[in-house]
Amino acid sequence: MQVQINKVRVIDKQSKFHNQLVNLVVSEGIIISIKPVSKAEEKKAFSIATDEAPASKIQTQELIDEVFISQGWVDVLADYREPGYEQKETIETGMSAAAAAGFTDVMLAPNTTPASCNKGAIQYILQKAAGNVVNLHPIGSASQNTEGKELAEMLDMHNNGAIAFSDGWKPLQNANLMLKVLEYVKAFNGTIIQLPIDEPLSRGGLMSEGVMSTSLGMPGIPLMAETLMVYRDLELLRYTGSKLHITGISTSASLELIKKAKADGLSVTCSVTPYHLALTEDILSGYDSNYKVFPPLRSNTEREALISAVIDGTIDCIASHHRPHEWDAKTKEFEYAADGMAVQELCYHILWSTLSKHINEERLTEMLAIAPRRIFGIAPATIAKGAKASLTLFTSAGKHTLHKSGKKSKGINNPFFGKELPGAVLGIINNGKLKWNK
Repeated sequence: MQVQINKVRVIDKQSKFHNQLVNLVVSEGIIISIKPVSKAEEKKAFSIATDEAPASKIQTQELIDEVFISQGWVDVLADYREPGYEQKETIETGMSAAAAAGFTDVMLAPNTTPASCNKGAIQYILQKAAGNVVNLHPIGSASQNTEGKELAEMLDMHNNGAIAFSDGWKPLQNANLMLKVLEYVKAFNGTIIQLPIDEPLSRGGLMSEGVMSTSLGMPGIPLMAETLMVYRDLELLRYTGSKLHITGISTSASLELIKKAKADGLSVTCSVTPYHLALTEDILSGYDSNYKVFPPLRSNTEREALISAVIDGTIDCIASHHRPHEWDAKTKEFEYAADGMAVQELCYHILWSTLSKHINEERLTEMLAIAPRRIFGIAPATIAKGAKASLTLFTSAGKHTLHKSGKKSKGINNPFFGKELPGAVLGIINNGKLKWNK
């Protein structure tokens, strides 16, 4: 397939065309032509066409003020639930949601049944995703069956395509095992991903501990359930000299620990979810289980600290923590409802609605496209002639509303359904394919 894109602004600091308006042509997955827009062409509107469909057929938004093109976005942690929980999500529906959200690459949690704890499980995911416009990168479990007792076959999984290692939603609690995991992956320069939750301290908690939890009569999870785990893991990292990525960071104290560890030269990075940036614990006053997540939503003070950490670069990238559920899993008493939100399809919109007053499109694409590729060794997709095309097209103009009837994910647990949010993801180009959001 050949794709002609006219009048698009490049957001890629690694490209000599960064921040320039260009026309480019992609053929069979390679950028074969890229040229600056002439003065005469600046008055024209953005357009995109393929050798299979003219611009009049594919163009869906008239006179878009400005369209950006960046390296393809990467979701650092999502859960497509297959195998074992196909009623919640499948690899096929998950990839459809990712493409609609602008992600060319998605890193998958290992918490399936059976868990992604051997090379067969890794190969299964890669084979299911083969030929799709979206690349899947399975995260191998750090322990056997994500049980936190014995080391999994990490080297074997690494050799068969596992991008990193984690026990996902069941973070490693045993310090000795975590030490062994960090030491083991050094042999192949691997990265451990950890959700910062001390399970004994958070057990039984339903929301962040504080005035709000007391007023609602719900058991709270103390902030130190996160910060103690962050402190422990950073000290283990300091001891081993390995590589650690902390995902779902949600407290200011954790951020201070990470900032110091980075200053000390430790190989640590971190990611934040879109909903921890956008929401606070106050939203739980209605006992809506769609807002029950883990780590829990925090106070506005903590949320503002997260935004500040995005601005100053302490937070490296974004992880959607897309965790879809069916109706039965969420429509019950708050205490018994499952954790998580299925927000991947609206990830960009939630982020831009929260961050547009604080950062520009360049900083956002750095977190969505550049940093994840650097941290996890995903090949860069620089926008240059002769480069492989892994591209996301988007605009920060206009408004977007996702209704349940139009969703790609099987998950019903998205509290942002029906809400008007800024910006639009127009499409992705990857693996020689174009996915255009009509």
